[in-house]
Amino acid sequence: MNLFSPSLAAEIHEVRIAEQAEQLQRDGYLIMRGAADPSLIGGLDDVTRQRFEKTPFSKGNFYGEFTKRFGQVLTRAPRSAELVQHEEIMAIVRRVLIRDHGEIQLNLTQALEMHPGSLSQVPHRDDSIWDCAKAAEFSINVMWPFTEYTRANGATNLWPGSNHHEEVLLPDEESVDIEMEPGDALLYVGSVLHRGGHNSSRMIRRGMIVGYCLGWLKPYENQWLAYPPAVARNFSPALAKLVGYRQDQPNLNNYDGQCPSLLLRGRVPDFLGAIDELRPDQVEMIEDYRAGKLSPVA
Repeated sequence: MNLFSPSLAAEIHEVRIAEQAEQLQRDGYLIMRGAADPSLIGGLDDVTRQRFEKTPFSKGNFYGEFTKRFGQVLTRAPRSAELVQHEEIMAIVRRVLIRDHGEIQLNLTQALEMHPGSLSQVPHRDDSIWDCAKAAEFSINVMWPFTEYTRANGATNLWPGSNHHEEVLLPDEESVDIEMEPGDALLYVGSVLHRGGHNSSRMIRRGMIVGYCLGWLKPYENQWLAYPPAVARNFSPALAKLVGYRQDQPNLNNYDGQCPSLLLRGRVPDFLGAIDELRPDQVEMIEDYRAGKLSPVA
């Protein structure tokens, strides 16, 4: 029997989202235990394991030469869309990233394997890929383990609260290892200092990263090449919007002056008329100007 009315249940849900978002902003990370059905995770592990068998090892000091990674996970493991569009996580992400207006977008989907002998990464902040000043968070990543994540096999290592500091390095003893089971999820903001740990075990650590960022930023993974119109038209409207088939205010990310979602609706007309997509404050400013309500500032 449901003891709560729909309105009360919605209110409780909203309070929980607010508390989780506050914790994420305060500590820089949030662990959600049992966030996904183990059978879903097991299926994704099976699919990605088969692809990893043919995927070469990464190259470079950052990725690590004992790791394997691949993107385009939405097409290579289609049920990953259930993780990408996880309702509670999306609500938390929107609450943290979006202020007065704007949209979020998919920054990346990446499956990764960390093999025995893999060294720990250099501590880093994911937001450093956007080399510009920022007054708020730019991104949130979600780590989904497909296998057990332990300190021994290189679980994510991060510095709680480091999202409020700018030091390049912090003492190792101030960091924590995020140990998780398949089905758990780790959310962490792009400004928190973290690294993949050293895999000193004989076990392969396998999982998936889902990243979200503000809609006006250039995404880490080129979503329009990963999911061109011929692919994205098979997505749900909400998922297509998340990967970039949308127009943001003011007139950002347009296709010939219109929302790029029109590319998913069959034949595109040869001749299109541009259609404004402005913020409410911009509409008001233009209307006031036309009405003669604005005066030059001396």
